[in-house]
Amino acid sequence: MHTWVYKGSRKDRTYLYVTAKDNFDRVPEALIQLLGKLEFVLHTELTENRRLAQVDAETVIKQLQLTGYYLQLPPATENPGRRC
Repeated sequence: MHTWVYKGSRKDRTYLYVTAKDNFDRVPEALIQLLGKLEFVLHTELTENRRLAQVDAETVIKQLQLTGYYLQLPPATENPGRRC
């Protein structure tokens, strides 16, 4: 599946995957507003065997087929600090 990846100007390390270049028709307007200006980052072809850094490709493919987009959030911090 061909996929286009964008990063938002307002959310660091947050990426939006869509199934067609510059086509955000199926992405909720509230999400687009939250991300800010979208900047094209990457075009790739996803397969179930493709390795991605932070998420399973099969998960992305299924979400793209279901909703037309996939939102990749930054990983949770491993050591958020002590609370007193």
